[in-house]
Amino acid sequence: MFDRLSVLEERYMQLNEMLADPEVLSDANKLRQYSKEQSQLEETVQAYRHYKETSTAYKEAKLMLEDRTLDADMRELAKEEMSLLEPEVKALEAKLRVLLLPKDPNDDKNVIVEIRGAAGGDEAALFAVDLYKMYTRFAERQNWKAELIDANYTELGGFKEVTFLINGTGAYSKLKFENGAHRVQRVPSTESGGRIHTSTATVAVLPEAEDVEVHIDMKDVRVDTFTSSGPGGQSVNTTQSAVRLTHIPSGLVVSCQDEKSQHKNKDKALKVLRARLYDKMQSEHLEELSAQRKSAVGTGDRSERIRTYNFPQSRVTDHRIGLTLQKLDRVLAGELEDIIDALVMDEQARLMEDVD
Repeated sequence: MFDRLSVLEERYMQLNEMLADPEVLSDANKLRQYSKEQSQLEETVQAYRHYKETSTAYKEAKLMLEDRTLDADMRELAKEEMSLLEPEVKALEAKLRVLLLPKDPNDDKNVIVEIRGAAGGDEAALFAVDLYKMYTRFAERQNWKAELIDANYTELGGFKEVTFLINGTGAYSKLKFENGAHRVQRVPSTESGGRIHTSTATVAVLPEAEDVEVHIDMKDVRVDTFTSSGPGGQSVNTTQSAVRLTHIPSGLVVSCQDEKSQHKNKDKALKVLRARLYDKMQSEHLEELSAQRKSAVGTGDRSERIRTYNFPQSRVTDHRIGLTLQKLDRVLAGELEDIIDALVMDEQARLMEDVD
């Protein structure tokens, strides 16, 4: 482990020198590439340097304790320092092991989230609205920015489907666990008899792909324009500002009508199309590797029921890790940290097993 950390520290120092080189500074692609690599190494290298300093201080204190030429007071001070430093050294070792785990290359990316009402009709569509609000509020808590891309409304104001972008460093690393079917148990507002219904909505979280990762030839894309519509189907814009892109080779169709500008809607739709194509490429690649890997980091079966939101008992249960929280209202208000932190720890534990 420490040999690898030493190599990473050496690479980090090389990058510092390269980023000060006028030739690199004048090359936008190299500057972006080296800056990104340096940023990815930053936390690990700083933790390693802190570990080396703390470990050295611990060893020096141990030598003092073993030095019989020193008086009793000095050796007692050394003993106290060792008792303080030992748990810190162990904690830093554990942190470094986590930092060296294989990382999902998409973890630092922005995400495109797609939510669809599934089983349950109007109630499922209304639950899709609750999930949309939950994720946008969580984004606010993380100081991320959420942008609506497209929404297909029901007459009651629910979402048949909604697509939105979340801009924020590390957004994918936290939200990738949301892939799957989310189940709600509650009395629908449309239910006069007060009976509890069970409905579901599906969530897909896609890492935003850059043009260099997925190049789209516009000759392969059919562009259609139409007027935007809101809840109930009413027109919210009389101009042909909404855009629909059809990628002919893959058959993927993407719409965007959130902006008043046709050009902006087209740009947003291209982001979604690029993300879907990137996700398709990744899924195909992971299928090829599935026989060689125990788990695929950052992916999940989107038909799998991952979480239940039980309103009568104010309970949220994540079925993958057996976590139950009695604070449904706070979770729906965007307080997802406890769930996501537990899922991150579970992923790290599984990765540790694979590494071992």
